[in-house]
Amino acid sequence: MNPSGLFATAVSLLLAPLFLGVINRTKAAFAGRTGQPLFQVYFDLAKVARKGAVYSRTTTWVFRLAPLASMAAAVSALLLLPQCGSPAVLSFPGDFVALIFVLATSRFLTVIAALDTGSSFEGMGASREVAFSALAEPVLLLCLAVVAREAGQSSLSGIVGNVTAADWQRAGPALVLVAVSILAILLAENARIPVDDPNTHLELTMIHEVMILDHGGPDLALLTYGAALKLWILGALLTGLLLPRTASTLLGTLTFLAGMAALAVVIGIIESTIARLRLHRVPQFLVGAGAFAVMALALVMR
Repeated sequence: MNPSGLFATAVSLLLAPLFLGVINRTKAAFAGRTGQPLFQVYFDLAKVARKGAVYSRTTTWVFRLAPLASMAAAVSALLLLPQCGSPAVLSFPGDFVALIFVLATSRFLTVIAALDTGSSFEGMGASREVAFSALAEPVLLLCLAVVAREAGQSSLSGIVGNVTAADWQRAGPALVLVAVSILAILLAENARIPVDDPNTHLELTMIHEVMILDHGGPDLALLTYGAALKLWILGALLTGLLLPRTASTLLGTLTFLAGMAALAVVIGIIESTIARLRLHRVPQFLVGAGAFAVMALALVMR
């Protein structure tokens, strides 16, 4: 265990909801509106957490346990990721595979909680979530394998932040393809536009939101916060691959946070300038991201 990564983990736990706030303010600016406060997500989480939870008689212990276990899995994934110029709290060879496994576990828990309600509506969202994740997870694993091959490391602490200027000169096209693929996976894994609209309540377009309709009170707060952590983790992964690690912890932290803020603005611009894809086009979108990852692997293997 690396104690120097505990500070970075605490910063991430604190700022993950703010990442969503920056995205929402960017979208509001593009729409010509003032938009909600940057800290609105924190207010919403506090309000929901104070409310009571109502449980259907058709649900079992799975429904009650899943929100806490899902968030615990997201926090575990955060411990595997180096951030703010510091190594990960937990680091070992092949830990990038464990990162994807833990994120998949968090999703699995949310899915089985949705299925436990016995609602065909939530079952529809769960089936979409699983179908799209089956296409997204191999692409993410392939992207990390490409960067691991280029960096000559098998641990995230040796991969993230260790891509140098020389690496960009030697394998710049491959790294650009990897960055585009990870950005596409970030949008798909977090049910953002163009895969899904997080602000809609139309059943024909919902994925993540429909799976948590029966949750309320602290359970809903845990799921919402866990989703914010997942978005932060994938964003931190992309930012860490693009920005070099610095010798100073303070400078590394400021650089990382500036990169995360820039990424939030980019996501807001994407969601403001393009439309949501039709549902049958989403697999094509993910296959395209996979094609980019395959091309990147071919470039670094030559």
